[in-house]
Amino acid sequence: MITENASHYDHLERMSVRELLTNINQEDKTVPLAVERAIPQIEALVTEIVKRMKEGGRLFYIGAGTSGRLGVVDASECPPTYGVSPDLVVGIIAGGDRAIRSAVENAEDDSEQAWKDLQAYHIEPLDTLIGIAASGRTPYVIGGLQKAREAGILTGCIVCNPGSAVAQAAEFPVEVVVGPEFVTGSTRMKSGTAQKLVLNMVSTSVMIQLGRVKGNKMVDMQLTNHKLKIRATNMVMSETGVSQKRAEDLLARFGNVRSAILNVNYNLEE
Repeated sequence: MITENASHYDHLERMSVRELLTNINQEDKTVPLAVERAIPQIEALVTEIVKRMKEGGRLFYIGAGTSGRLGVVDASECPPTYGVSPDLVVGIIAGGDRAIRSAVENAEDDSEQAWKDLQAYHIEPLDTLIGIAASGRTPYVIGGLQKAREAGILTGCIVCNPGSAVAQAAEFPVEVVVGPEFVTGSTRMKSGTAQKLVLNMVSTSVMIQLGRVKGNKMVDMQLTNHKLKIRATNMVMSETGVSQKRAEDLLARFGNVRSAILNVNYNLEE
C-alpha cells in the first residue's frame, strides 16, 4: 500500500506557508512522470474502448470518495465539450449523488452496490466499465468490476498501487504509482491528480477517435454561454472566412460549429 506509506516530509505543522507550497509542488511534479510510465496501459484501454463505442457502446466510471467524484466530473464534462448525449459517458459514485458533496458512511464498503447502481443504466456487453480507486482495494469498485467482467463487459481501472485487487479484477488495469502523499494517506492529492490526468487522457482520446474534434477544435461543443458562443463564432470565421455577423447567424441557425461550417453557403434568408 504505497499510497499509505509515510510522507517524505515530517513536522508539516512547523513549515512556513512558502515551505508548504514549495514542497507540495515538488511532490506534484512527480505525477506526470508516473502517468507517462503508464501510457502503454492507457493506450491498450483506450483502443478497446474506442472499438466498442464505435459500435454503439457507452463508457461508465465507478468509484468512491475523491475517485468517484473525479469520474463524475469527467463524465459530466463530455456533453458540453463534445456535444454527446449525457448517457454516453456516465459517472457513478458510491453513495449516489449526495456523496458528491458529502461523505456517505460505509458506501464504499458495499461490494454489491456498484452492480446494482449500474443496472439502472442497463449496462451491456458493448459498454465499458472503468473502476477508479487510488488504493486499489475499494470493495464497491472491486465488486462492480467483477460482476461486469462476468457479464462480458470490458473492464479497466485507474489505481495508484501496484498489484491491487482492483487491478486484478479489471482486464485493462492502469496503474499510476505516484508514491507517498505529502500528507500521509491523503490520496486526494497526488493520487487524485494522477487519476484526473488519466481520465482527461482517456475521455479526450476517445472523443477525438470518435470524430468529435476537427483539427484541434471542439466543433460539436454546446453553445451554453456567452464565452462559448464567442469561441464558436471565431471558429466559424477562421474555418470559412465569413464575417462575424454571418458566423453568428449560421450558429443561430444550425446550433454548432460543425454544422455551421458544413452549411456555410446556406441561404439564411430562405
